[in-house]
Amino acid sequence: MKYPCCIFHSIASVTLSCLLIVSVASAVSYPKVDPESVFPEIKIYDKLGRPYRSAREDWEGARKRIEQDPLWAQWLNQERATVDAWMKRHRDRVTWIAGWSNNFVSPKDGSKLTWIEAIPGEEVDHFSSPSDPHVEITDKLMAAWVRTWREHHAEMMERAARLYRLTNEEKYAEWAADQLDFYANHYLEWEPQRQGARLFWQSLTEGVNLITYAQTVRLLGEYAGPSRRKIWHDDFFVPEVAVLNENFPKILNITCWLRGAAAQVALVFDDDAMWQEAINGPFGVRQQVSEGITSDYLWFEQSLGYNSYVVTALTSLFETAGLFGRADELALEMATVENLMLASTYLRFPTGQLPTPSDTKGQLFAPDREFIGSHYRVFPTTIGLADVQKERNWDTLLDPPSPLTNSQAELPEVTSRNFETSRMAVLKKGPWQVFFHYGQPPIKSHLQAEVLNYSAFYGDVDITHDPGTVGYGSPLHKYYYTQGLNHNVPLVNGEGQQQPPKGRKPDPFTETRAGELIDFSINPPTINAAHPVYRTDAAAERELRIEGESLIDVTQIEVQSSKPQKLGLALHVQGSVRLPDSFLPDPDFSNDRPPAFSYWKNVSTAEYENEASFDVDFKTITMRITFSVASSAGPSTFRVWHGSSPDMPPGRREAFYLETAGTSATFTTRFAPVGDIATTESDQ
Repeated sequence: MKYPCCIFHSIASVTLSCLLIVSVASAVSYPKVDPESVFPEIKIYDKLGRPYRSAREDWEGARKRIEQDPLWAQWLNQERATVDAWMKRHRDRVTWIAGWSNNFVSPKDGSKLTWIEAIPGEEVDHFSSPSDPHVEITDKLMAAWVRTWREHHAEMMERAARLYRLTNEEKYAEWAADQLDFYANHYLEWEPQRQGARLFWQSLTEGVNLITYAQTVRLLGEYAGPSRRKIWHDDFFVPEVAVLNENFPKILNITCWLRGAAAQVALVFDDDAMWQEAINGPFGVRQQVSEGITSDYLWFEQSLGYNSYVVTALTSLFETAGLFGRADELALEMATVENLMLASTYLRFPTGQLPTPSDTKGQLFAPDREFIGSHYRVFPTTIGLADVQKERNWDTLLDPPSPLTNSQAELPEVTSRNFETSRMAVLKKGPWQVFFHYGQPPIKSHLQAEVLNYSAFYGDVDITHDPGTVGYGSPLHKYYYTQGLNHNVPLVNGEGQQQPPKGRKPDPFTETRAGELIDFSINPPTINAAHPVYRTDAAAERELRIEGESLIDVTQIEVQSSKPQKLGLALHVQGSVRLPDSFLPDPDFSNDRPPAFSYWKNVSTAEYENEASFDVDFKTITMRITFSVASSAGPSTFRVWHGSSPDMPPGRREAFYLETAGTSATFTTRFAPVGDIATTESDQ
């Protein structure tokens, strides 16, 4: 261990001082130099050197396109049919109480349920998911269904208003306006739920959908008249914005939505005071972009899904600002957010698969051509314009994408790179590519016990990855996916990195969670990071390096204890392990261990001394994984467990858990290819 013996004195003092913290840590500064010039390989610049533009709406041109192009006419007929069907069938109810979308999951495996518009209990008697065909309707699931229904209803209001603007058919305007009347008249009849939200379960969803309601008002124009618009403003939008402004006074992905929504309401109703508060006020849009986007142009909460989430929130604002001639006021923010949209492209594995730090749900890929293309109205890129050319939707009808001058959109090369302000790194040499998550931000949201975790590819073969998580309402999220055993990390008595207390209790790890980057080298490809406060009584360090055809991991763990502790290491693989006959079933694997251990299946175990090697068959190659263990307790005897662990649901994968006793231990893991599958099988 590279730490001096006195490390635990410093741990104790750091922990004590941090426990005195009673508020969120002061904001981290993330300098951004000339954001317009970053990632130039993908951007399209205008004559003034700007990679962004103001969105526009060409209604007269849209009508001509409908008249002159049969495909556009066909699209319009389909849009009419969809909106007409919804208008005829659906109407909101004050008795419908919206719940949390993350609760809309299977109780069996945490997989997302399939949402359909049929009304539960009236038109259908159960829910289902691809892996769970019959799920009982419960109050919690019904509320989650209502949340999605109400969001669809809001979207239909906006689409109806667009149809009115395009066709001048007043039936669409009157239906959309009638829905706004309903919400203004009945808004206070919904009891406040979480954070004062009424139409939805939480203020975040309230803000997201308030944007859609505001766009409906904008599109209706003068149809409703001043008195009707005033009722909407006074009885619905003003109290809604008040709810948004009362919540999340911090740098947070949610706050981007809340302030972005308030800013768009301000534009629609020409409320300059509301605009100034949303843009320039405390924790307004400018501060969110400045302090929430790192110098590497990743969202600081680390879940890559939140990159896209924040981009969507703020691009919605940028589009509306452009339509009102206010985009130039947000030039710096636009340049920065475009980089946030593109940055994950430089993290992608050879298959396009992205790593899943923090609580990402589902497998993400980069570049997400559909996502990047959907933002072309503000951020024209080679990737986005190539993807959106043949799209037919409201955006491309009203603001047609410019034709690409180049026929091929080239992707940037992924190289070894230290995303230092984001506490992540990529090592790449030859066929090996490794993503290392070596530190975390000084906030509690979206954390998992995953610091020092890594994912690795060998060419296009997925060797090991982080499966992310499932819906927050699933027990699997709380008891497994967020825990150390789900990650390739060191464990102390079965526990990974110590997590902060829930709720508003002080966070004793705010100042230490970033860890210490000891070394980063492109040649030779090496990275080494340490966490002196991995737990209140433990320090950990990990070095990853690529040597020729091998990937080597050296992980050290040290505890402050006079008695030997159970020191362990988890490793999950995306291949099939050739397990020796010496492994015997262990039905007691989860006994006297944290709850996460109960989620492994078919567990067997064997004891080793000094070293253990296993051949693992992957998609096209066989990899020999060799573990060696050195412990402070004396002879290097350790036990290896093998089992089936949860992967991205409903999938499972194979996994190892190593354990030895002592106050310190070093686990060395070597991955070395030994040939393709056919060759190695013939040698058996």
